[in-house]
Amino acid sequence: MSLKDEFKKMITELTTKFIIPPIARIFFPPFYIGGQPKDAQFMAIGLEGGAVGVSFVLLPDEKMVEYTALQSSEFVKKNPYRFAFEFGNNDPLKDMIGLAAINAICQHVMSETNFAVDSATDSLGLLSVSKGDRVGMVGLFSGLIKTIKKANAELVVIEKNKQLIEKYSNLPITMDATELSTCNKILCTSTTILNNSLDEILAHCSPDAFVSIIGPTAGYFPDPLFARGVDVVGGRIIKNGELFLQLIGEKKRWGDATQRTCFQKETYAGII
Repeated sequence: MSLKDEFKKMITELTTKFIIPPIARIFFPPFYIGGQPKDAQFMAIGLEGGAVGVSFVLLPDEKMVEYTALQSSEFVKKNPYRFAFEFGNNDPLKDMIGLAAINAICQHVMSETNFAVDSATDSLGLLSVSKGDRVGMVGLFSGLIKTIKKANAELVVIEKNKQLIEKYSNLPITMDATELSTCNKILCTSTTILNNSLDEILAHCSPDAFVSIIGPTAGYFPDPLFARGVDVVGGRIIKNGELFLQLIGEKKRWGDATQRTCFQKETYAGII
């Protein structure tokens, strides 16, 4: 079963156990040829009751016409499960919307069950980088580079974006994911779930490696990732849906509308 199928299985179980409200609002930023700027990288689905799920706008230019034709009337008052279940259909547009629906459903369940979310633990800090470590980054976490260098640890960065490889030519950046096989600590962007690369990434990781998945689109329960051998999932949940949708629409920082989360496999009690 693919990772995206595991997510759909989780959502099916959640929607069987809990009543999920319909979609109340949806936000799409403008489409930019050549890639989204930082203030227009995310779309969002808001449910009646206040839960909100986000997704990264990771679309090729040829999807522009289809994306800009999307209307809120296609989504409002619809069951989010319908869109969540289109996740993994090899259509980047449906995957984008599907991930936002998955996040919205999970965050509704977190709210309804008063699920205990760890917001105090720093997901990045759990890597505990020290001398002798070989750290693999999938996606460039620039804020950690100084910490890794200061600890005299080795670093390898796996990056698909050729422009970034050229921009940071002073760093050990490669497109070759097999380099991860010798890493004992691995930090992955949550975008790897959306772009279908995580299964390949994990296949190159040592069974003993400590693997963390981190990013703002990781607003879901971590069960599918823990089942794949991931150790930590760090993301964000939306505390104030109304404020968040206002801020994202105004291209402002999310601030107090969100709260970071940290799920650890060794302490996670589960929801399903």
